[in-house]
Amino acid sequence: MAVAGFYRRILPSPPAIEFASSKGKQLFIEAVQHGTMEGFYRLVSYFQTQSEPAYCGLASLSMVLNALSIDPGRKWKGPWRWFDESMLDCCEPLEKVKARGISLGKLVCLANCAGAKVQAFQTNESTIDDFRKYLHRCSISDDCHIISSYHRAAFKQTGTGHFSPIGGYHVGQDMALILDVARFKYPPHWVPVELLWKAMEHVDEATGQHRGFMLVSRPHMEPGLLYTLSCKHEDWVNIAKYLMDGVPLLLKSKDLKDTQDVLTVIFTSLPLNYSDFIKWVAEVRRTEDSGQSLSPEEKARLALKEEVLKQVQETDLFKQVGEFLSREGSCCKMLTPSHENNLPEIAASVCCQGAEILNGNTGVSAGYCCRETCVRCFSANGDKPVTVVCGMVVSGNNEQEFDMLVPSSSHVRSGCCFSGMKNEMGSHPAASDLLTTLLLALPAKTWIGIKEEKVLREIQKLVCTESLPTLLQEEVLHLRRQLGLLQKYHEDKVDLDLSALPSS
Repeated sequence: MAVAGFYRRILPSPPAIEFASSKGKQLFIEAVQHGTMEGFYRLVSYFQTQSEPAYCGLASLSMVLNALSIDPGRKWKGPWRWFDESMLDCCEPLEKVKARGISLGKLVCLANCAGAKVQAFQTNESTIDDFRKYLHRCSISDDCHIISSYHRAAFKQTGTGHFSPIGGYHVGQDMALILDVARFKYPPHWVPVELLWKAMEHVDEATGQHRGFMLVSRPHMEPGLLYTLSCKHEDWVNIAKYLMDGVPLLLKSKDLKDTQDVLTVIFTSLPLNYSDFIKWVAEVRRTEDSGQSLSPEEKARLALKEEVLKQVQETDLFKQVGEFLSREGSCCKMLTPSHENNLPEIAASVCCQGAEILNGNTGVSAGYCCRETCVRCFSANGDKPVTVVCGMVVSGNNEQEFDMLVPSSSHVRSGCCFSGMKNEMGSHPAASDLLTTLLLALPAKTWIGIKEEKVLREIQKLVCTESLPTLLQEEVLHLRRQLGLLQKYHEDKVDLDLSALPSS
């Protein structure tokens, strides 16, 4: 026999006031007149209903990210870049979220990985007055939004823990507007701030920690222009553990005489598949849509990538890394440790990475096969040459063609690895670019165990982020935050102390 199911719930009122009621409309008008509904308009433009009963956190975050116009840097469907719940799987597998929901700490991790600027507070480490201050700040602008983690019982609603964005604030009545992403259940509604605070004071049974709220805003410059960390790679835990724990222990245990000794210790112990953990970010476009021309947007993004790459190569650390790689045998060993080092293999790897991006995936390729690959370099409308990997990807019965635009390194490579490349083919960012960026992204505490004071000073000067150009500094600090969050996630500590999480 078919089950009738549920068609919405009656909103308990009081304590809540339905947004569309006469009283709710009056509160809205008064709040607009007092200027505390500025964030509402962008949020309501991207208001969505959670697609799964346990996806309230993912729906709230994707709604806020889209409202802030943060570019996800990868395709949602077709040619469109757009945040969707299905794309928010960096810190927690979707199947786990679907079964159990997500904690506040892991949602903070997701927001950081997505490129947002985040501040998060549990109620036991904040006050209701602080909450009102942040509520007022985000309600008078459209560049900051609050996501609240609360328990429905405080509002006499059915259900338990829930996430939703705050759409506005009525100062006179001290009421906040909850844009409930479970729209199949309850409509948007106003609630007293004191009651909302009590709802956030509930302890999340899954973590044993208090609930709270997070402020999400757009960074000055979107990070992850050139590189990003892949926490979906099957061995990312081992690689992250080596970088965060293994490297400091190695440096502490060795007698290091100079910078090259330091690099030797780090690089010769790197896990073989480290390059799958830190990947370059490339623009993907369908060949049938674009032909040989680049859109203004593609040109602008590639120009920024090229500038970041140039800044990497102008650092003194890059010169030291290049010196290490130029030693006999180092180049071939370090470039592509998990593949035969030849252009067809590189092109096939890039080809599958592009297919994953087009299909909204960032993890290990799911049954992709590159039937055709081609690497070429061309100039569009007299601009500087651009490197393009063209591919035909087969997955089951599906085929798709695309071009993958890759920022090219102008660094002159020496050694056996590149002796067979033709100049017109262009190139992808090399091992020296990748390793330099990875070293810069390591936490400052990595190096303090070096015994020789002179070597310690030299290394600290080479990896100092304060003197880096702005673009590169933001790229490096974003990777460092990602690395710190992934370590916290692996240690199951993202919910213990939100104030201790790496922040943007």
